Amino acid sequence: MTLLEGGRERRVRTGGIELCVVELGDPRRPTVVLVHGYPDSKEVWSEVASRLADRFHVVLYDVRGHGRSEAPKPLRGGFTLEKLTDDFLAVADAVSPDGPVHLVGHDWGSVQAWEFVTVRRTEGRVRSFTSLSGPSLDHFGHWIASRVNRPTPRRVGQLLGQGAKSWYVYLLHTPALPELAWRGPLGKRWPGILRRVEKVPADAYPTPSLPSDAANGAWLYRDNVRPRLRRPRADAHAHVPVQLITPLGDRFLSERLYDELDDWAPRLTRRTLPAGHWIPRTRPDRLASWIDDFVTSVETEGKGSGGGSAPGTPHDAVRTTAGDAGALEAVGPGGGIGRKRSNGRNGKKERNGGRPGRRRAAELYAERLAGQLVLVTGAGSGIGRATALAFAETGARVIAVDRDADSAARTAELSRRVGAPDAWAEAVDVSDERAMEKLAAKVHADHGVLDVLVNNAGIGLSGSFFDTTSDDWRRVLDVNLWGVIHGCRLLGRPMAERGQGGHIVNVASAAAFLPSRALPAYSTSKAAVLMLSECLRAELADRDIGVTAICPGLVNTAITSTATFVGVDAEEERRRQKRAARLYGIRNYPPEKVARAILRAVVHDEAMVAVAPEAKTAHALSRFFPGLLRALARVGPPL
Repeated sequence: MTLLEGGRERRVRTGGIELCVVELGDPRRPTVVLVHGYPDSKEVWSEVASRLADRFHVVLYDVRGHGRSEAPKPLRGGFTLEKLTDDFLAVADAVSPDGPVHLVGHDWGSVQAWEFVTVRRTEGRVRSFTSLSGPSLDHFGHWIASRVNRPTPRRVGQLLGQGAKSWYVYLLHTPALPELAWRGPLGKRWPGILRRVEKVPADAYPTPSLPSDAANGAWLYRDNVRPRLRRPRADAHAHVPVQLITPLGDRFLSERLYDELDDWAPRLTRRTLPAGHWIPRTRPDRLASWIDDFVTSVETEGKGSGGGSAPGTPHDAVRTTAGDAGALEAVGPGGGIGRKRSNGRNGKKERNGGRPGRRRAAELYAERLAGQLVLVTGAGSGIGRATALAFAETGARVIAVDRDADSAARTAELSRRVGAPDAWAEAVDVSDERAMEKLAAKVHADHGVLDVLVNNAGIGLSGSFFDTTSDDWRRVLDVNLWGVIHGCRLLGRPMAERGQGGHIVNVASAAAFLPSRALPAYSTSKAAVLMLSECLRAELADRDIGVTAICPGLVNTAITSTATFVGVDAEEERRRQKRAARLYGIRNYPPEKVARAILRAVVHDEAMVAVAPEAKTAHALSRFFPGLLRALARVGPPL
């Protein structure tokens, strides 16, 4: 069994050699050409290709000298970008003679693809380009020159940083040594290195041709790197829409390489994800989804007005074009994360006097979260609804879960309005284990594995320990603790088993580290959620799944007016509910700020976030002055 099971193989002749080309899917559909990097063969794309084949005509080919394609003779001078462009055009003409193709490149596949989309002779043959972990050598050369000619401490630091990451490039220019290493011990150990360092799954990749692929591929560097970096082209502007996907954990390329990319690719969509260099093997689901969305948007644009705006997600939230006046404008209630004006990647201050930091944050969230599948419990109101809408505004797909069906449906409707490409509502009581099992089965059958899970559902309960009955304890623990446990276990397990990362957010409370004589049950439930989150974070770290505990302070939501007050009659309970709601209203800390903290925690993988000044103060006191907190706990609440 091969990695490309079911593919149709053909041979394409170009420049005196034959290339091995494999096709999957229906040739009548849009053609997507996947170009591999170094030291890979086309099989590096097998997981992504299989996910795209149902919707596209997918084409993969072994670059000359790799896999089952023939190598040029002699090798020296046989791997220039001009000859690689000839190869691509020959493949494109063979597999899609009547129309342009959508191009996707990884590593050196992306480096050469930048050549394809910036030279005149390929115009009309490429419809779009998705770049992964491989910059244009021309852009790279200008990037280096700008930092050498106009040095600042920051620019020099960037130059030195990328220089250190490029250590392997220097080695590949040495005569004979790379060939000896790859055909000897390095070729044998490389699969194990990928598994340990890059967390590439153990399967039939890399293929047995690896030693010869790597030895021949060294000429990609020798034939191109020094000539292009010394004399980069001044006209290397992309003539197609470009999607840039940047893995933030790339050991070989700094994300700063792309800071000025807007100048070279005027129709640019940016994406980021927390992963290493070999994302075609470690994140095939996310890549396939982003490629699908981007290609579909380009195809849709071509059939529509044919205007020159940059395609991206359905709501274009992450489009960043040089001088674009229409990106990112806030649309959500309460100032959630949405579209705002941007001056491009560098976040320069605008004429309207706005704060570039928040605008840049909005762009980062959209770059990371667009298209991801997010489930939020307790999404019918308050923090849950604000969080669902904040994710929706980044272009994420949202599943709103609440025990109130109408409230969940309303959140899903609002999510679609503010930018979610899809949103669904589910009516579920998180304390009901069987109901949660059914929810998990339905989600996975209908929508797939979650990328982000937010366990937010909770209830309030106040009263002394001896006034709190066993039923009261069970009720608050069933929702506040067991609801989180059910969510993590039933919805988090498939995330862990998939092996492609993810994030779990558990909403606790400042009460988790703030003892109170009036909140023994509630504080206990939230302290348990905090510790559960810490334990899960340690357990799931090896699977690239982050876990965050969010600990808000006094947030103006409906939880106060629906909280249970034990040890008092019904009339006194209503009075205390109204009093608590009024106090929280006077404080008036909006749930949208908690939602922003949740998005920030997911993007930056924060372990615990105290939200609101009183929560941050309480957390600091719990660490440095616990005795003071214990003394304050003896004071009765002002109700």
